[in-house]
Amino acid sequence: MPTGKVKWYDAEKGFGFLSREDGPDVYVRADALPAGTGPLKAGTRVEFGVAQGRRGEQALAVTVLDAPASVSRNQAAARRKKPDQLATITEDAIRLLDAMGEAYRHGRHPERQAARQTAKVLRALADELEL
Repeated sequence: MPTGKVKWYDAEKGFGFLSREDGPDVYVRADALPAGTGPLKAGTRVEFGVAQGRRGEQALAVTVLDAPASVSRNQAAARRKKPDQLATITEDAIRLLDAMGEAYRHGRHPERQAARQTAKVLRALADELEL
């Protein structure tokens, strides 16, 4: 059975993607999780079967191998960035998004590298906002 890690999972929508160690990402639905399993967290190591679905490969019979270490709220608050650092990150995100918006206004998609950089900054900002 293939193994990998949870790339992302949306508990509200009941689906996400797993990153395989030996191949492309695999779609996973909530009904592939064992009974009583809570929502998957990014980084959780899993083992799963694979079947061909209508839109590509899909995970079946997911088994959680190692859950990522949970961070308590106090620990998370202790490692939270200072407001002046978050202000800089937020301003950078706004500048990057403005540049992307400008590209879209001119009828073109942003360059791949710029899109990746923007996504990385937005993920970091989102992580900080959730603490």
